[in-house]
Amino acid sequence: MTTKRDYYQVLGLSRDASEQEIKKAYRRMAMKYHPDRNSDDDEAEEKFKECSEAAEVLSDQSKRSSYDQYGHAAFEGSGAGGFSGSGNFSSIFEDVFGDIFSTGRDGQRVHRGSDLKYVLDMSLEDAVRGSNPRIKIPTQVECMECLGSGAKKGSAPIDCVQCGGVGQVTTRQGFFSMQSTCPRCRGRGKVISDPCRKCQGQGRAQEEKTLAVKVPPGVDTGDRIKLSDQGEAGANGGPAGDLYVEVRVQDHPIFTREGEHLYCEVPISFVDAALGGDLEVPTLEGRVNLKIPAETQTGKLFRLRGKGVDVTQVRGGGIGDLYCRISVETPVNLTRKQKDLLKEFAGESSEKQSPKQTSWFEGVKKFVDSLTD
Repeated sequence: MTTKRDYYQVLGLSRDASEQEIKKAYRRMAMKYHPDRNSDDDEAEEKFKECSEAAEVLSDQSKRSSYDQYGHAAFEGSGAGGFSGSGNFSSIFEDVFGDIFSTGRDGQRVHRGSDLKYVLDMSLEDAVRGSNPRIKIPTQVECMECLGSGAKKGSAPIDCVQCGGVGQVTTRQGFFSMQSTCPRCRGRGKVISDPCRKCQGQGRAQEEKTLAVKVPPGVDTGDRIKLSDQGEAGANGGPAGDLYVEVRVQDHPIFTREGEHLYCEVPISFVDAALGGDLEVPTLEGRVNLKIPAETQTGKLFRLRGKGVDVTQVRGGGIGDLYCRISVETPVNLTRKQKDLLKEFAGESSEKQSPKQTSWFEGVKKFVDSLTD
């Protein structure tokens, strides 16, 4: 025989939990494990039964008192009194399942449609400036032939004979009465004897729809835009789900982005690095002039204020900056004359003109010498 878990443990409650806390805990567990929300999970159905059993005992003051005193043994044998599912538990059950299900046209239980996700690939320019793309998404929409009822035009669903139209059937296990989804109508409370030819009784049809999406300036990869009621149509005329458009910004050949700031690498000749000069560098708004001072080294960052991304609308905080990282380029394909000039230059160079190189070699020498001491 399987050992039952403590009812308080099942609902995640302390033993001094109030009636309101019991109701709240059962509501949370029942919404999570209800069979209609976990149609392919047998374990969820067992957990649903377990939490329903626990709530039925703990929501009744008399049964709770007996359970607190004797545990599960209080309800073993013919003197237990049985569980009728009435009183406080009944109101809890009705309150919880009034949220899971609601009644739509022809008395059928309606279900909210599923939310959908769409990944929107965008260029960096469009993400920074904002855009209004149109997207096409395949989705389930309400069948226009039967208006979502699933029944042939001119007919209507009828009450399920097994559950009497309530969508739930009651079974007894010893002293416990358990409610579960009706296997015949699958919780709908109605059955369709003459289904709609267009949707084969589903009440929904597959369709591709085009939507306009307003993307605000400053979005970045991972940002989501919610389009309410643009997800899948609900069953039996229930409300539609939502559509979440997730932004994915494509790599850019020049710029990389970190939050509101942009970075780009600017290659310059070693002559410009040594002597300095003026360069034109790109921004998302066009070219600007950048003054390179003499003796500029590789890796030097130059900051162009206000040339980054304006994230005011999506995150607040204003406009970022553009950082230009200098990369000194070694010349290639030298002519004989250029090589001779460089050798002449090297002969005229001193340690003071290469301070980093000089200090690095000195550090290496000290390190090697320490290994031989």
